[in-house]
This record gives sequence, C-alpha cells and structure tokens, in this order.
Amino acid sequence: MAERGLEPAPAAVAALPPEVRAQLAELELELSEGDITQKGYEKKRSKLLSPYIPQTQEADPAVQKEHRNQTPAPSAAQTSAPSKYHRTRSGGARDERYRSDIHTEAVQAALAKHKEQKMALPMPTKRRSTFVQSPADACTPPENFSAPPDVTTTTSSSSSSSSIRPANIDLPASGIVKGMHKGSNRSSLMDTADGVPVNSRVSTKIQQLLNTLKRPKRPPLKEFFVDDSEEIVEVPQPDPNQPKPEGRQMTPVKGEPLGVICNWPPALESALQRWGTTQAKCPCLTALDVTGKPVYTLTYGKLWSRSLKLAYTLLNKLGTKNEPVLKSGDRVALVYPNNDPVMFMVAFYGCLLAEVIPVPIEVPLTRKDAGGQQIGFLLGSCGVALALTSEVCLKGLPKTQNGEIVQFKGWPRLKWVVTDSKYLSKPPKDWQPHISPAGTEPAYIEYKTSKEGSVMGVTVSRLAMLSHCQALSQACNYSEGETVVNVLDFKKDAGLWHGMFANVMNKMHTISVPYSVMKTCPLSWVQRVHAHKAKVALVKCRDLHWAMMAHRDQRDVSLSSLRMLIVTDGANPWSVSSCDAFLSLFQSHGLKPEAICPCATSAEAMTVAIRRPGVPGAPLPGRAILSMNGLSYGVIRVNTEDKNSALTVQDVGHVMPGGMMCIVRPDGPPQLCKTDEIGEICVSSRTGGMMYFGLAGVTKSTFEVIPVNSTGSPVGDVPFIRSGLLGFVGPGSLVFVVGKMDGLLMVSGRRHNADDIVATGLAVESIKTVYRGRIAVFSVSVFYDERIVVVAEQRPDASEEDSFQWMSRVLQAIDSIHQVGVYCLALVPANTLPKTPLGGIHISQTKQLFLEGSLHPCNILMCPHTCVTNLPKPRQKQPGVGPASVMVGNLVAGKRIAQAAGRDLGQIEENDLVRKHQFLAEILQWRAQATPDHVLFMLLNAKGTTVCTASCLQLHKRAERIASVLGDKGHLNAGDNVVLLYPPGIELINAFYGCLYAGCIPVTVRPPHAQNLTATLPTVRMIVDVSKAVCILTTQTLMRLLRSREAAAAVDVKTWPTIIDTDDLPRKRLPQLYKPPTPEMLAYLDFSVSTTGMLTGVKMSHSAVNALCRAIKLQCELYSSRQIAICLDPYCGLGFALWCLCSVYSGHQSILIPPMELENNLFLWLSTVNQYKIRDTFCSYSVMELCTKGLGNQVEVLKTRGINLSCIRTCVVVAEERPRIALQLSFSKLFKDIGLSPRAVSTTFGSRVNVAICLQGTSGPDPTTVYVDLKSLRHDRVRLVERGAPQSLLLSESGKILPGVKVVIVNPETKGPVGDSHLGEIWVNSPHTASGYYTIYDSETLQADHFNTRLSFGDAAQTLWARTGYLGFVRRTELTAATGERHDALYVVGALDETLELRGLRYHPIDIETSVSRIHRSIAECAVFTWTNLLVVVVELCGSEQEALDLVPLVTNVVLEEHYLIVGVVVVVDPGVIPINSRGEKQRMHLRDSFLADQLDPIYVAYNM
Repeated sequence: MAERGLEPAPAAVAALPPEVRAQLAELELELSEGDITQKGYEKKRSKLLSPYIPQTQEADPAVQKEHRNQTPAPSAAQTSAPSKYHRTRSGGARDERYRSDIHTEAVQAALAKHKEQKMALPMPTKRRSTFVQSPADACTPPENFSAPPDVTTTTSSSSSSSSIRPANIDLPASGIVKGMHKGSNRSSLMDTADGVPVNSRVSTKIQQLLNTLKRPKRPPLKEFFVDDSEEIVEVPQPDPNQPKPEGRQMTPVKGEPLGVICNWPPALESALQRWGTTQAKCPCLTALDVTGKPVYTLTYGKLWSRSLKLAYTLLNKLGTKNEPVLKSGDRVALVYPNNDPVMFMVAFYGCLLAEVIPVPIEVPLTRKDAGGQQIGFLLGSCGVALALTSEVCLKGLPKTQNGEIVQFKGWPRLKWVVTDSKYLSKPPKDWQPHISPAGTEPAYIEYKTSKEGSVMGVTVSRLAMLSHCQALSQACNYSEGETVVNVLDFKKDAGLWHGMFANVMNKMHTISVPYSVMKTCPLSWVQRVHAHKAKVALVKCRDLHWAMMAHRDQRDVSLSSLRMLIVTDGANPWSVSSCDAFLSLFQSHGLKPEAICPCATSAEAMTVAIRRPGVPGAPLPGRAILSMNGLSYGVIRVNTEDKNSALTVQDVGHVMPGGMMCIVRPDGPPQLCKTDEIGEICVSSRTGGMMYFGLAGVTKSTFEVIPVNSTGSPVGDVPFIRSGLLGFVGPGSLVFVVGKMDGLLMVSGRRHNADDIVATGLAVESIKTVYRGRIAVFSVSVFYDERIVVVAEQRPDASEEDSFQWMSRVLQAIDSIHQVGVYCLALVPANTLPKTPLGGIHISQTKQLFLEGSLHPCNILMCPHTCVTNLPKPRQKQPGVGPASVMVGNLVAGKRIAQAAGRDLGQIEENDLVRKHQFLAEILQWRAQATPDHVLFMLLNAKGTTVCTASCLQLHKRAERIASVLGDKGHLNAGDNVVLLYPPGIELINAFYGCLYAGCIPVTVRPPHAQNLTATLPTVRMIVDVSKAVCILTTQTLMRLLRSREAAAAVDVKTWPTIIDTDDLPRKRLPQLYKPPTPEMLAYLDFSVSTTGMLTGVKMSHSAVNALCRAIKLQCELYSSRQIAICLDPYCGLGFALWCLCSVYSGHQSILIPPMELENNLFLWLSTVNQYKIRDTFCSYSVMELCTKGLGNQVEVLKTRGINLSCIRTCVVVAEERPRIALQLSFSKLFKDIGLSPRAVSTTFGSRVNVAICLQGTSGPDPTTVYVDLKSLRHDRVRLVERGAPQSLLLSESGKILPGVKVVIVNPETKGPVGDSHLGEIWVNSPHTASGYYTIYDSETLQADHFNTRLSFGDAAQTLWARTGYLGFVRRTELTAATGERHDALYVVGALDETLELRGLRYHPIDIETSVSRIHRSIAECAVFTWTNLLVVVVELCGSEQEALDLVPLVTNVVLEEHYLIVGVVVVVDPGVIPINSRGEKQRMHLRDSFLADQLDPIYVAYNM
C-alpha cells in the first residue's frame, strides 16, 4: 500500500500507544541522521501504523482521486450508482462486462503499490497526421529547441510527400574530420551527441527510457559459465520455492446413476413424432422480432409436419429417382441467421428425419469473414455439397455481378436449397421417415475453433445426443410444459442442447432471444421471463451484465418464477462477480439465490458439470479463493498471503448423471493429477462427442484417453474425453473450473490464463479507454519462450494521454497480480478486431493479424526489456595477452598465415610507353601527338545522345587553356590546391588535366544540389576549407549558385577563395608545361565522406596514380581499341580513377553516363551497353538498385526494344563495402532473359587508404561464395557452414586482387597476423596506396598507424602496411589462379568503424538491417545505429501510415530471434529519409544525428520498455 495513504490524522497519532509513538520518534531520528533510506523509513513506519489505521483509509488518496469517475462494481449497497452513471452514457455500452469487486480492489491495491516507484514511461512520439483518432494536442512539442535546418530530404517542405530518395548527398557529421584517432573522437562525441544539443526532445525521452530500464529486472539472471564457442540461451531454472502438489493421486468421481424412466423415447426423433402427433397444438418455440416482441410460435404439430416435408424433399425431390443428390449419412450445411430459430429447428429435425447429418455454421457475411476460410475447410473435409438456408437469408448473402452467390474463400462449391414451406413438397400419405432406436451412427456435427484458429467438426452420435438429453433432463429436473428462455446461440453448445433437444425431449416451450435483440434491448430476456413466467433461463455472464445496466428502465419485472438461471460460462474468472452482482440487484425482484446454476461445457465433452437447482433456504455452496501464484504452477493453494493476487472461483456443480470424471496432467501422457493439482478435466460417458470428423489422429488423443497413474500404467479401461477445461474436484465432489486449455499461456514454465489477464485489464479503469470491454490476450512464441500480447479496442473519444496512462497501468497491474510481464500491449481503433459470429473477439485471427503485421494498432507499447529474461549472458572480453601467448593466440602451429597477393607487376611486359613516361600529363601530351584524333571520352545525356566528346588533342588543348587561366587569373603557384566543382562530365576531366599542366593539385568535389543547398553546400564549404584550396574552378551556373542569396543562408559566401568559371576560355598556349621533380610529388587529393560521417582526404602521388592505372589496365586488359561504359559518380575513389585517369593512361574509349541521367531514363545505361556492344561496364550499387527496382517489370519492354546484354563480359560494381549479394543476384536473374551472363556481375573493393584493392577483371576464376555462421561472426570468428544452415550468412569474394597488391589479415588489437579463414582487419601493401591523410592537423601517429604500420611478428621483411579499417578473411580455394597456384579468395565482412558493440559482441549493421527489411512488404529501407547502449532501428515505410505501428512488434521480434538483441527504439519514417551517399551506402551516423536533433519528422517513434 502506498505510504502516503497511511498518514494518520494528528489526533490519531496522539491516540497511539506510547511504545508505538516512541518507535516512531526513533525512526524519525534515524531518517534525519541518514541511517535509513526514505523507502526503508516509510516501510517500517507503515508496518508500525498498519494495525491502528482504519481500513477505509488504505487506498492511496492519489489513486482514489484518479479513480473518482470509475463506476463502482454494482453491489447490494450501491444499486443506484452504476445505472445513474450509465444513463448519461450512450446506451448499451458494456465496458464492465467482466467487472468484479474483488478484482477491481486488487488492481487498485497493486497500482497503489507501484505508485511509490514512479514509473516514468516515455510516451511514444507520433506524427499528427498519422491517426485520425489522436487529438491534435497529443503531440509533444520540442522543448525549447530551435530546430536546425532539415538536412534529410530534398526539399524541406514536401519531405513527407516525396517518396523518391533525395539526390545522393555526401554529408559529414557536423565537423568531424579525419585526423583525430578513430577511437578517441567517438567517445568524446557521444557525450555531446555529436554536436547536437542534448536538450532535444528525443534525447529526453531516451534518457527517460534509460532511467526506466535501470530499474532492476525481476527474475535475476543466473550466474553460470558460458562456453564462448556456443551462445547458450538462459534456460529458466525452476524456482526452488515454487509450490509442488502434495496430495494423493485423485480417484475418478462418478455422477449419480442415470434414472430409468419407462416412457423415455428410443430416439430424439421419436420424441418429436410423439409430441407432433399427440400434442400438436402445444407451443415448442417462440421467435422474437427486432424489438423483442414475440413474432411467431412454432407448435409441435407444425415442427413435425414441416420437418417431414423437408425430409421428404431432401430425399426425393432434389435429384432424379435413380440419382438422388443426398443419401443417408451425407453431410449438409445449415446456414441460418441467429434471429431465425424456427427455420433452423425445422431444418435440423428435417435432416435428422432424412438421416442426413446437419453441420450448423454461421451465415457468411463477406467473402473474407474472420475464420471463414477455416469453416470452408471444415465443409470441404466433411464433403458438404449442399447448404440449406431460408429465402430471406439467401437474399442477404453477398452476390456476384450476375446474381450468383459469391464463392467464399476456401469454401467448396455448394448447392443452395431454400427450406421455406412454400418450396417444400408434401410427402404422400404412405411415406414415413425411418426412425430407428438411437445408435452410434453420427447425428450432427458441431464446429469448434481451436486455439490456432483451425475449425474442427465434433461428431455427435444419435445415442450421445439422446443420452445427453436424458442426463440434462435429470440434472435440471425438466418437466413437460415448462417454459425456457434461451439467450444463447441455438446452433451449438448449451443453446442447442437445452433449447432444441431437451425441450423436444420434454415437450417444453423455448423462447429464443437473439443477440441482435439483446444489443438493442438488453433487458429483453428478463422481460420474457417475467411475461411467460419462465422456469428456466439460459444465459451468459454478459447477459447478466447487460440486464444490470438497463434494469432501471423496468421496475416491475419479477423473476420469482425462475427455478434455474443456467449460467453457461460459469467457468470464467469473472462469472462469480457477475452472478453475485446480478443476484444482489434482482433479489428484490423475486430472484432466488439457489436458482443460479453455473455450468461448464465444451464441444467435445458437451455438458461437463452443472449445479443442480437448490433447495430454498439451504446454504449456498462455498467459494474457492485460490492463490494466483499457486495456479501458475498448476497447484491449488488457498490464498493467504496477498489478497491482491487471489482468484475467487465458484463451483459448476456436480458431475452429470451417469458420467464419470477425472483430472489429468494437461501436457504429456494423461497422468492422473494429485488432489491438490490443477489439470484438464476429462469425462467418460456416453453423452460426449465421438470424434473430430475426418481427423483420426487428434480424435484418438482427445476422445479415447485412458488415464495412467504415476508409474505410467493405465487406470481402468474406460476411455475418457478431454474437455479442454482446466480445473479440479473440490470437497463434496464439487467441480471447479479455473480456465480453458485454449486460453493457457505458458510463460517461462508457469501457466497463466488468458481470461484472468483480460479480467485484470478490465479492472484497470478501462471505461475511458477500452471500447465495450473488448480485450484479447494471447501468446506468441519469440526467442525460445511464449510472450504475452494484450490487444484492446480503443474508444473513439479516448485521448492519447488516457490511453497511454491506461496501458502503463495495465502493465503494472498484470505484473503485480500475475507476476508476469506483458511483451506487447496494443490498442486498435474501435470495431476493427475480427469478430466471432456473436460479436466476441476472434482470438486466433487477431493473433495472425498481429504476426503478419496487419493489425494496424493506433497505440502500442512493447516491453521486451522487462519480459525477455532468457538472453545469453553478455560476452566478457578476455584480458590482454602477453607476448609469448600472442603467437599461440593468433596462429595455430602449422596453419597458413592469411595472406594473398595479385600478380607481380614487375614481371609483366608492356610497350615502352610506361618506361618513357612517369607522369599522366606527359602521357596525354604523347597521345595528343601520336593519335591526335583518337576519341578518349564520350558523354551521353538522358536520351542517349552524345553531348560532348574529347579526343586526345582536344583534351590536351582544353587542359592548356585552363592551365594558362590558372596562371593569369588565379596567380597560382605550383603545389597550390584547386577545387574542381563540376557536374559529372568532360569539363571535369579538362579541368583536372589543366591543373596537372599548371602544377596545381586538383581536388574534385561534388557540386551542391540547387534544390537542397542547406544540406549539400556545407559539405562543399568544408572540403574547400579543409583542403586549403586557393581557387575554385567551376561553370558559370555553379558560380552564380555559390554566390546566390540561398547559398548565403547556408554558408558564408563572402569568404570563398577565387572562383574562376571555365565556360569561355581564351585560346592561349602555355609557354611550358609543369613537370614534377619526382614521382613522389602529390598528383591530386581525394576527399570523401565515409558512412560514419567522417570527411577524409587522402594524398595521391604521381607514382601511385601511375601504378593504379597500370594495375587496372592489366586486370581489365584495356587498350586503345576497347570501349568501356561508366555509370558512376566521378568525385572520389575508384569511380574518379575510372572516369578521369584510366582512358588517358590506357588509351581506351570511355563512354560516360552520369548516374543522375538514369532518373530521367532508366533504360539509358543498359541501352548504351547494347548500342555500343560494350564488353566491360562499371556502375555503382545505387545504379544497380535503380535498374533492378525500376525495370523489374519491364524486361519485356527491353526485349521489344531489342536490348541484348550478351555482349557484357564484366559488369563491375564499384564499392567500398561487403558485396551486396542479394542485389547482384536479383540483377543477374532479372536480366538473364536478355542475355546477361550471371558470371559477368562482380564487385570491386577499395578503402580510403587504397582505392582499388580488388577488381574482378577479365581472366582468373569466377568470384567464389561461402556461407559463414552469424553467431561466430559476432564473436569475431569465422565458421564455415553449409547452405541453408540456420543463422548463416552468404559472403562473396569482392573480385580478384589487383596486380602489385598484397593483403594480410591481422588481429586489430595485437597487430599479429591471423590464420587462413580467420577474421581480422585487412591490411594492404601496394605501389598505389595513398601516401597519407590530408588534414588540418597532420597527426604523425595516425599517419604511421594507418599508412606505414608493421606486423607485430611473423614478418621478417618488415613490410610497411596500410590499414583499410575493414574486417575480412582470406580463404585458400581449390581454384587455380592465373599464376598457376591455388587461388586465395578475400572476403570483406564490413567496416570496423560501422560495427556495433552490443552485449560484448560485434554486430554489422547490415546484418540486422537485412533481417528487418524482410519482415514486412511495406519496409522500403532500414538503418540501425546505437545511442548510449540502446539499439535504434529506423525503418522507411512505403505503405500507408496506418501500418506504421504494425512494424514495431515485427522489428522487435526479428532482431530478438535472429540477433539476440533487444531493440530500444523503433523509428518509422517516410521513404527517402535515410541518407544515402553517392556510392549507395547508408550514412548511419548522419541519420543518428538527425534523429537526436529531432529532425526526421518521424511517423512514429516507439520506445521499447
């Protein structure tokens, strides 16, 4: 109890005994001196005061205040309160269906207890437009946070509407420049949130989430040794203190013998014949109209004559004489609405008389009813070809255009027969139905839906139907002429047994009150009892509840005639309170306490037990008050300790006459339970079902169970039927039911009952939030255990705050009362959950919608952090190892060191061009003289026409002009840095060679995007500043843009260096061309933004340029007569080298296709390849993705255009990442039909330190692939597995290692080499490695560490290596390389910078993203990053916004299942929000900064608890 509620009034303190006051004073002193915590103080104080405080004061005043407008559960003392409140509400709401005093009180107490540990759950962030339901004010405005410009979308205004990804932008995180040590800067940035003010709203929420997660998790993780090689899932250890059953083994309980009454008919049909012929005028069944007034009464005579007509028609009038449509024993569907009991009854008895088997089903309303497909499956498996229905019903069925009844999903083809009297033929006088004594032949089939949603047909024999009627008649003491009011569904279960069978057996009169009437007039059944002086009423708890709601409207009803009020769901946890409340309200209307008769039924066992009508004045049976904790272990314990977690159950009477009952263990062999153990109730009698139609296997385990004792030997030889009900036999052989097998949730070895959890949810002030008390509870299996999901319908007028408040309190209540965590709590809009025919929630369908992501919640709260307690222990990194063990630790004796090399450059003969010229500028001059008209470059536009070409001489002349302008206008000296700002094209190439001619150092930079200057211009500015450029060469258009007003808003435009436009240049010859003194001099600077948001510039010397071009020339066999097509961005890395350098060196012709032109014409690249019959083409992943997604359904169009790709020998994706095999495969498969060879597609691998390490080239073996184990990768190990192994990852070689390149795999911590097929960092040595970083602060140590580093052992030659920063491994294959030796394949796993360290393991974001992208069709893209130690998953939603919240549980499930990680935050955003750079790589750090700065405009942000 909350202590604030225990404050006694000052006067009361004075009245306390002196010793208590002394102890209180002592406590005060301890607190003031700090000897005791506040919490300890409050606990001790409340313990002292509790005996002296009046009970009424117990609830926390804060809670009482919050519960002010809660409807008290109706009890004798408060008869007027609830109804007054409900009069003001719109009629017939039934939020309180399961309200119980006991439960409400327990929930209040539990919530009050939680009040002390203030639960501050962060509320999810939701975009205003997302849900119509949410009121506008529900959105939290950012707290005093001036939003920086939106840098994530192309246009700041239309961000949400533009579904196209913005122009690729390279965005460095605010001001990170390579130069600080990789490790050091990350941590310092973490604290300041990467330059983002931490007071933004997202960070506040995350802080709140972290604080909540710091609260201790309840089941502590066990300490145990984890074998590092295999992650062990924590197996829940049984709690040593858990209660265990102690009783003796139970003995089966017998019911009283079934009385032998001489005039009982030999079959139910005989009873009908008897009454129909001798008592024709007696009423049998009365139907009501919509207002609840009697509209038609069927007499026994009419029932008999019409059933006869129908039987005759069915047997004789449907086919020809020789080929009847029906033979006896055929199954027939009965399709009648719930408000037409008369037509149903005639049809049912007509079938019995014709000896065909009726299968009553619900009227299908739409083609896709909840569970409709399964009903279709049942009809199909029963071989039903005929459906009987009424004319009215037939008219109402959904029709196709031409008036035929639609084919319902999953249903067999049916012939529909209308059974209205006017369509039936009168049988000839001499025709009599064949009525034999009841035997074991099937009489009818009742459908039942299993927990998984499959529909099974329980077949009931004629004998069982008859015996069950006899047993019911005896138990209920039915006599002729009694009136029964039936509110239940008359097609199945107790409604059918009492209202259609037992009434005919005993010539009683049934008044059927349909569900539709109950909706409009909840009191109608009570009025019928009053009007007809009915002796018996058949109801469910909800009917009691509705009657209480409406009872003020009718003062003068009398229930004194009732001798039995049969409550058919008396087995539910809320039935006790419904019965009590109903009795207390209607006792004054003549209701006798002993008339309330709960019973328990199931489709298989039929009536399991029923309380017999009591003797007036006799004491009522006792209640069982059970401990919830005991129940969860399947043990009966009278609750003593905590009255909050008690379950009160009432008995459902005794075993049926002539029956026998035993209780067996719910799982495993049917072992008899001990007397204090809860198990499944089994009944043995002739009055149950005989089988599931057509399912022999399941039938055996359900209908033919022989119980066994503890040693496993059978007890007796009588077969029992499993009833599907859980319970026990109490004192005096009274039967108690505590739940259903279908509602059983097994979580961590404990059992919980779905209905109990529903009751708890409803007891939490659900009026404001839950629509009509509609709550569904089920479990889903995630990560080796069942997890509880609660789904409720939200009232249309519920505010966001109310709903969230309700959700967090339900979590607390369930946690406190049931001691179990809820994994997911979802609210969906009112009336959207799939319904059962009588308006309940269709659980299995709801579960299916939840799992497939189409539930469309409007509020969701996931609590994986609290629920998932079986994760493996985090991996502990081993302490550092000494030098002696370094050798052993990394290299097992005799294992090959993991290294690989390309061909040796020195041994390859070439023409003497290379020996003559060391510099690219010289080679261009030589070509201009030797082959002046040879065209080196052709630039295409979107239409595929050549807009510009450059021959050797033209290029040389243009370069000269630019060089002279640099001298004249720019007054530049040799060695000055010049920024080249051009769109992809030939001008860029001219400017590059112009700089070389002038001795300046070119820096190529992507031009800013005119529509998105705020995002793209700062990057340009940054490179200009970092590279210390003294001049910018550009076009006139871009020059105007740099100085424009819009540009001034983004950067300081006054401080640009000299800007020279190269559009109109004077024709001027350069006096002499610059020649560098040594090849080690700088040729150009290569700047690029890495995926982690680092801006890095590397220095490329003339010798490196020469070596790079030579290696590519040799690998791709390039010479002057060749043509290659390039569709890449030409600003950095290998893309730049291919675009600007290689053609000049090798003399081949390059066809240049700017990637942005593809957005206007997707066919451009492929049609160019086809037109020029290109053998080698280079592209980026973005281009490949664009073609795969955009041309996926256009392959036929490509064919008709005559595009054929069989000319392609190599199609190379230029990349600096792990090969994206899935994309390559889909690209290859897609264009296989137009001639693309699957062997042609390959990738390159480069990094900042060396732009081209691997490239497939023309010779050498095809790229190989391997499957590795993902779990091992997380432990930094490589374990090769077979294809299809669980948790396997497919990796492909990134092309062949270039000539002159050597790689070695190194342990990044010890810097020692590792063995073959071991994971480590890839180090590279080659003549074209860059010569260092170009940064503001030239840090020597970083330079040495990244570019000139040595192995710590095992390398006698002391080679200088450059560290790529990528993890990978080398594996020797069976293939032969060009040199004749076995080929060593290099596999890239991912960048070290990008990996996430979580739970002591190393994760590659791409692996988590791949898992997430697979789960739902509406996920366009996904990116993950960590913030503090939370995993944040951002998904782009390409579907409708109502699917946003469906993704939250799916994302959480898949990451938990496949990666053993709990997602902290799920962010759902619009398509195109995840920033992607020019190479098609996600910029996750940039995304992280935008998220923390609250700039993503997310559709929804869910904080997992």
